[in-house]
Amino acid sequence: MTVAELVELIGQGVDVAGVALIATGLILTTIRYLARLRGQATRSYQHYREGLGRTLLLGLEFLVAADVIRTVAITPTFQSLGILASIVAIRTFLSWSLEVELEGRLPWQRSRPSAAPHPAESATGREEGAGREEGAERQVGADGPRRW
Repeated sequence: MTVAELVELIGQGVDVAGVALIATGLILTTIRYLARLRGQATRSYQHYREGLGRTLLLGLEFLVAADVIRTVAITPTFQSLGILASIVAIRTFLSWSLEVELEGRLPWQRSRPSAAPHPAESATGREEGAGREEGAERQVGADGPRRW
């Protein structure tokens, strides 16, 4: 067996693993969804979507890895690298879209730590202006404006 044949075989194995991950994840997530469906339909559906999204993300990572293994290790020509770049770009966009869908924010946006108050909240934990009557006076202290 030559190195090229071995690399092709490894690439095919990683491809099969990626497809198997997606299929297995789909089946297990669906079974889990159907088991939870009796109790909380809305919450169950959200878990189902998240499970499917995570399964697809992991499967796509395996499929991209298989493409990289086969393309770079076997036939590193400009044409094959161009095809690989296109495939990786498409799959990366799909992964990115799934991530945005699952997380509800862009990847470069950080989620707020739960301990830190939102800037629109005062030290009491209420929103600025919440519970304030019209015409309430404001006082400016050393740590900024306060509402009375």
